[in-house]
Order: sequence, then C-alpha cells, then structure tokens
Amino acid sequence: MTTDRMTPAPGRPRLDAVGLVVSDMAASLAFYRLLGVDVPAGADAAPHAEATLPSGLRILWDTEATVRSYDPGWTRPRGGERIGLAFLCAGPAEVDVTYEALVAAGHTGHLKPWDAVWGQRYAVVLDPDGCAVSLFASAA
Repeated sequence: MTTDRMTPAPGRPRLDAVGLVVSDMAASLAFYRLLGVDVPAGADAAPHAEATLPSGLRILWDTEATVRSYDPGWTRPRGGERIGLAFLCAGPAEVDVTYEALVAAGHTGHLKPWDAVWGQRYAVVLDPDGCAVSLFASAA
C-alpha cells in the first residue's frame, strides 16, 4: 500500500509511464493530440516530451537522436509489434469516428473498425512511426 501517488510501496514498483521513440516529434505529437492526449504546447521541437493521462499514466516521447545520445548502439526495431497502445472510446460509434478522423488526417488505418468476438468494437491505426494504436469500446 502506498502513502501517496508518487511513492510506490517498497518492493512493489508501479508502472508510471510508457515511452515511445519517435523519428519525427511533431508528427507523432500531432497524431496523439488527435486522440485527445494533452501534449504541452511547444513540445513539437523538443527532444523529449511527456503528457499525463487522466488515469495518471504518463506517455513519454523521445527522438531517435535523444536515445542515441545515451545509447549510441540503439537501432530502430525491426519486425513485429513490441508494444501496443490501446485507447478506450466512449462507445462503438466513437471508435468509428476516431478511426475515420485519424485516417482522414493522413494516418494509416491498419484494421478498419469491426465487432470483435470478445465483445468490443475494435480498430487499429498506425502512428507516424508504425506503432499499432488500438481504438476500442464495449460493443454493448
């Protein structure tokens, strides 16, 4: 049990943030702003940016150059997805509207909205770096 939000209980690390390495900071932040993430103004040209979601979880963005500054051997991942982000929508119609808005803004739709067998309306869009971003809501 923790005494405050910032300090996890001893021996119990708490997931606090998800970090993304991006090739184009402005393009990536524009994509996530379309999803309602409140990214600070002026972050588009920064080497590092972060935003806190309503749940308290943070999303961190670092440019490839920033990562190479402390990890000179870093290379872009190749192959399948390593991590995926999933955004809960208010309902099935919002999944469709959000998907269409992202595709209309020039982002790549990966899986068009469908009613999944597990009871959700589901869709997948790729962010500017090709990371799969799921959109979902209860189909009920």
